[in-house]
Order: sequence, then structure tokens, then C-alpha cells
Amino acid sequence: MTLAGEGTRMLPWSRGLRKEFLPLYDRGRDGAPVLKPIAHLVLEAFMAAGVSDVTLVVQPRDLSLVQEYFTVDPSFLERHRHHPERVAETREFYTKLRDLRLRFALQPHPAGFGDAVLRSEPFVGNEPFLLQASDGIVLEPRRGAVHAAMASLLAQEDLDAVLLVRRVADPRRYGVVEGAAAGDFAGWRRLRVRAMEEKPSRPRSRWAATAVYAFSPRLFPALRLARARARAHSELELTSGIQELISQGDAVAALVLPDRNQWRSVGSPEGYLRTLRATEFRRVPQRP
Repeated sequence: MTLAGEGTRMLPWSRGLRKEFLPLYDRGRDGAPVLKPIAHLVLEAFMAAGVSDVTLVVQPRDLSLVQEYFTVDPSFLERHRHHPERVAETREFYTKLRDLRLRFALQPHPAGFGDAVLRSEPFVGNEPFLLQASDGIVLEPRRGAVHAAMASLLAQEDLDAVLLVRRVADPRRYGVVEGAAAGDFAGWRRLRVRAMEEKPSRPRSRWAATAVYAFSPRLFPALRLARARARAHSELELTSGIQELISQGDAVAALVLPDRNQWRSVGSPEGYLRTLRATEFRRVPQRP
């Protein structure tokens, strides 16, 4: 899970606070609305999918903020013991955190999404893993269902990558996937991925990748190879590593989001406003 990058489109907020800590609505224990940071909701999706070991990739300047939020603090609960209803959600979140192995990898300076992912390699090792950039969120009736389906497909068919795609009107702004229909998997429409390109001027399809993935550890050497091929001082894109996997003949598949409104990005003020309104009025995520 990455909380990296400068977030310049969200200035001045992102000058001192990360966009991943902007709040969205969720339903509390009693059904009333509560506010949770986007990164909090993404972590809950991982846990709902059965993940028990999470690495957060952060910049050094943000480490203390992120660690403080995701660290169990009994003294906080003690200070607010006279108002137990106000800390009920925090108490429940702490219970989940105690069952989670949470580690932190540092990206010294912004150098691309692919570089951020490479920083997690010492913690991931030789295990398959889920990945999500936490400046976007999947709004789904059952939290974690998308992540669980992607992990299941990766494992059952011994794939090296599973992408999550949706059809968009202007694919030039995204990582574009070229693929062919390959039946269904657990009720999800599936594609066999033949190529992937980052923000192409002439897209070969309208399939855009979301920032949710499942990978085998073969992604890491593919990213290093992509870096070796790249121009000096250029950012390392995750898309380049995925294309290396495809070029090597490794098996890459994609699952199709059935509703274009299920994926919401908060990388811009307009995107955040739309996402906040969606969680408040239309698609408040249900508890796992």
C-alpha cells in the first residue's frame, strides 16, 4: 500500500497533510455516518480480504504521521474513557490493528509508482502480494471483495499479475490495457492482457487500469529491468514493469469492474469532491 508522491494537484492541503488522509463517509457501528481517512478504508479492505501483513510505502517526512495514525495507542482510549461512544470506532480499529503485521518502507524522494513498489521488496520477499495506491478507493457493497477475487485468481491460475480495469471515455489519461475476452472468474468478467502502455497519445483500447493489483514476486525483477531500459533520471512507472512481464511471456490477466462508478480517485479537488458525495449519498460502503 503506497502513500508516496508529492500530491501537487491537492495543494495547499498536501503541503503539510497527505491526500490519503482526506476523510470519506462510512457507516458506524450503529449505522450513523462516521468519517475515516481514505488510507484507513483501503487498509480495512485489505484486512477484509484476509491480508494480515501490510507494508506501507511512505516518504520520510510523512513517516511519523502515518505511524502515529496506524499505531495502537491505549493512552488515547484512556483519555477518552468518559465518552466511550466517541471512541467506539477507534477501539474497533485498534482491535483489527493488533491482528495485523504492519511495516513501513521509505521512498526517499518521489521517483514514480514503480519505484515506490520496489521499496517494499525487502518486506514482501518471495510471496505474492496485493497492491493499492491509497489515493483512490473501490466502492463496493462488500468491502474487500475485489481484492479477494484478484488474489484468488492469481493463486488459482499461477499468474504473475492480475489488474483491475474499467472502461473510460478518454483513456489517454491512464495506464491503458489491451486485452482479449477470456471468460469469467467467480462472476467477474475477465481479460487476457496482451499489452499495457502509460498515458498513450493513441490508445489501443478504452480499458484503463485502476490502482489495485495482485502480483507474484516476479514483478520486482521486471521493475529493475524496466529501470535499466529507462532514460536516466526518469520516473519508474509500474506500467513499465507490467509490460516487462508481458514481454517475457508471463501470464497477466485483468478483471473488469462492472460499474464505472465503483472506482473513485481523490488525486484532484474535483475527484475528491465527487468521491465524498458518492460515499455520503449513494454508495456508502457496508461493513465487512
